[in-house]
Amino acid sequence: MAYRRTPAVQARLDAQREAVLQSAVGLLAERGYGGCTMAAVADRAGIATGSLYQHFAGKAELSVELFRRVVTHEIDAVNDAVALRDTPRQRIAAVVETFAARALRAPRLAYALLVEPADAVVDVERLVFRRAFRDVIATEIAAAVASGELPEQDPVLTADALVGAVGEALAGPLAAAPVEAAGPEHGGNTPSGNTPSGNTPRDNTTVVPALVSFTLRALGGRDDSDA
Repeated sequence: MAYRRTPAVQARLDAQREAVLQSAVGLLAERGYGGCTMAAVADRAGIATGSLYQHFAGKAELSVELFRRVVTHEIDAVNDAVALRDTPRQRIAAVVETFAARALRAPRLAYALLVEPADAVVDVERLVFRRAFRDVIATEIAAAVASGELPEQDPVLTADALVGAVGEALAGPLAAAPVEAAGPEHGGNTPSGNTPSGNTPRDNTTVVPALVSFTLRALGGRDDSDA
């Protein structure tokens, strides 16, 4: 007879799995994927490393689940912001403003989501992530074109270009963010106050408004700052 878990055992395992994921999110925000080793996550969650393998086959599987959890939270935040705006153009601006502002408030986490080298399975999830944001923007562009608020254009192509441009513009500021004290062997690769070669330090208070302005100009609409 196959063993069947009792409700109490399943509830304990579910709670342990949730504790593992919460611990992994904390480590990802502090140290990136390099610091999210199975041993480090287990230690943060207060369980034996072997127990972690009851929930995830290895780091790649854990990383995918971790990525999906964090991304779902970010997409929900963007959708909440979009719902508060009245016009398609305002809603497009809300996507960029919310995403960029949240990224700059949690730069190490955003860097991990967007550009940090990781397992190939995470790169696949990144494509899904980008398409989710693209689809939100494309929907609003299509509505703005239909209403005459924006000139005729391919909504999906424009949205793809915007997502790529915003992600690239954020890469420098995010890469320059300090990493929680954890040597290079644990994912600590950018000392506080330094920027990677080729990145020019920016005043992050200007980044979000500049990205919103760029977005509205790229769409072919009139930026509110235009004379």
